Amino acid sequence: MRWVFKILLGLSVLIFFATGIGIYVLKTSYPKAGNAPDLQIKATPEMIERGRYLANNVAVCIDCHSTRDKNHFTAPPLPGTEGKGGGLFTKEEGLPGTLVAPNITPAALGNWTDGEILRAITSGVNKNGNALFPLMPYLSYGNMTQNDVFAVIAYLRTLKPIKNTPARSTLNFPMNLIVNTMPQPYEAPSEPDKSDTIVYGKYLTTIAACHECHTPQNRGTPLPGMYMAGGFEFPLPTGKRVISANITPDLETGIGHWKRVYFIAQFKRFDKPEARTFPVQNGYNTTMPWTMYAGMTESDLGAIYDYLQTIPPVKNGVNKFPE
Repeated sequence: MRWVFKILLGLSVLIFFATGIGIYVLKTSYPKAGNAPDLQIKATPEMIERGRYLANNVAVCIDCHSTRDKNHFTAPPLPGTEGKGGGLFTKEEGLPGTLVAPNITPAALGNWTDGEILRAITSGVNKNGNALFPLMPYLSYGNMTQNDVFAVIAYLRTLKPIKNTPARSTLNFPMNLIVNTMPQPYEAPSEPDKSDTIVYGKYLTTIAACHECHTPQNRGTPLPGMYMAGGFEFPLPTGKRVISANITPDLETGIGHWKRVYFIAQFKRFDKPEARTFPVQNGYNTTMPWTMYAGMTESDLGAIYDYLQTIPPVKNGVNKFPE
């Protein structure tokens, strides 16, 4: 039996060293997003306005990076806290650790270069070269055109500086290592043809990261054949759950029977001051930032509708607010 013990001991030592080497490689050779580009953005009023629109109403950066009023439906950002960070996302919400949205006002980003901000948005790597967890959907933001990324950066530079130092995010093992493999180099796509509403709608849908919530996943991997079919579960702090809707053009369980004007109206009903004061009913809230997306133009919302009507319909009935 002594030889069996020696074999097991040898295998244990081999596994130990192999694991150590793997951890070392993940820590030292990743992320592979490249250096931050050397650039200085020359902002214009039009660029800043475009960035404001994208950061608030499409990519909704301001939604997570502000203090959110969870006593009201959609948990809208509190005025005056735009970009200050501190939003908390925990394991109770199904996450592999405790994630905290950082401060993105000039008080925190003042010593970041424009290139470092671009790399963080599009590749998920911070100023210090550390990988970010894709709760911030940088894998989607990486599909943003260079002009639009520049616009967002120009807008962030105009935010009111707020001195606030949120706690650092922490990830559980092994995600704290796996996250290093996620960032990818940014390759700016060509400008979409805005006159083609399906093409432009796909672009908007992508940078708004709609698929991240409306496509069910298994450990972070989208389920095949379920693109935009809903069913992604979000635990709420109240102990309730909310399930993402099926937004494929399926006639029975999706939005195939919706008219374009109705789709737009579903968003625009939240584009009113009173929409920010809807009380939470029976502990049910939503992670869908309706009050932010409601600020999109009707033409952009219509383009998103046009694109969604072209994707494969998937029959998947969803109870959005289960008991």
